[in-house]
Amino acid sequence: MKKRAFLHTTAAAAAAILSPFTHAKASATQSGGPALLTVTGAITRANRGALDPALDQLMAKQKLSFDRAFTFDFAALDRLPRQTISPVIEYDEKAHQLSGPTVEDVLKAAGGAANASVLLRAIDGYAVRVEASDLRKYRFIVATRLDGQPMALGGLGPLWAVYDADRFPDMAAKPLNQRFGLCPWGLYHIHVAPQ
Repeated sequence: MKKRAFLHTTAAAAAAILSPFTHAKASATQSGGPALLTVTGAITRANRGALDPALDQLMAKQKLSFDRAFTFDFAALDRLPRQTISPVIEYDEKAHQLSGPTVEDVLKAAGGAANASVLLRAIDGYAVRVEASDLRKYRFIVATRLDGQPMALGGLGPLWAVYDADRFPDMAAKPLNQRFGLCPWGLYHIHVAPQ
């Protein structure tokens, strides 16, 4: 009988410790798909623990470090309100329809402050700091689709932090190949700066 009580107490304690992670995971990644985007830094929600250097090889090689994070799979990003933009992109000099949630909505879902600056990091290691004022001004989205189709890894995806450069005179005045320096394709990590 004592063994059964011990097991029950141990299970209850483990559930209490893990509940912030499992509850967040259930609401954020209900489909159970692989994490495509990891948000770290000044966030109030988490659905995963610390970086594991053995299993988080890409992040470890790029010198990331965190005690907890909030991750999104494709379905979780798809459940956020979607915005659509149609910029001319530099790679083929044609207008394309890009859609996905705003970076601000992604930060909100992870418990990040709406007026936070971020570091956007791509799979190839390209990283760019974007001030909160620019996130709002340019209405950055985390594009999940290009011309209605999910973006492939090895192309511009699966995620691209991007804005509609054609809508802003300061960006539209630049040569096409200089309009998207703040927009890493192959986005996989957002670090939220403390305020």
